[in-house]
Amino acid sequence: MNRTELIGEVSKHTGLTTKQAESGLKAFEYVVTSALRGSDTVRITGFGTFKVRDRAARRGRNPQTGAPVRIKASKGIGFAAGAGLKKDLNSRTALEKPEYVGIAAASAAKVPAARKAAPATKAPAKKAPAKKAAPVKAAPAKKAPAIKAPAKKAPAKKAPAKKAPARKAAR
Repeated sequence: MNRTELIGEVSKHTGLTTKQAESGLKAFEYVVTSALRGSDTVRITGFGTFKVRDRAARRGRNPQTGAPVRIKASKGIGFAAGAGLKKDLNSRTALEKPEYVGIAAASAAKVPAARKAAPATKAPAKKAPAKKAAPVKAAPAKKAPAIKAPAKKAPAKKAPAKKAPARKAAR
């Protein structure tokens, strides 16, 4: 699942618009990243824990030349799955869907039931004042529209045969 698909699924399950779901995901990323930059641990009970892992400086090798290379110390991220996530991954039963109380559900509770709209009715057509009737001419018969046959592809042209190189005569 990529980012766009994740946003779509969150939007579908929560009743949020895709813009709102994307905004929520961006906020989540920002909060987690800023906490990890401050060397905090982010623990989501039942889901997992995000931790900063320090990598020491070390020597490595350039795979093309084999020359030794110094690799700087850096920070990485580690994720440890929580008990609830592990249980859900290893369970053979269907995943329990959470009860969503999103904007759509909250706004539906506040808004009274909408009245059914009356079916639209057309106003009666106004009649033009009566004029002298012109003699009625027979209308020419209309032809049915011609049905076009689907276009046929031209047969593929064969490539011209290549001449074999001339053989040298043996002397």
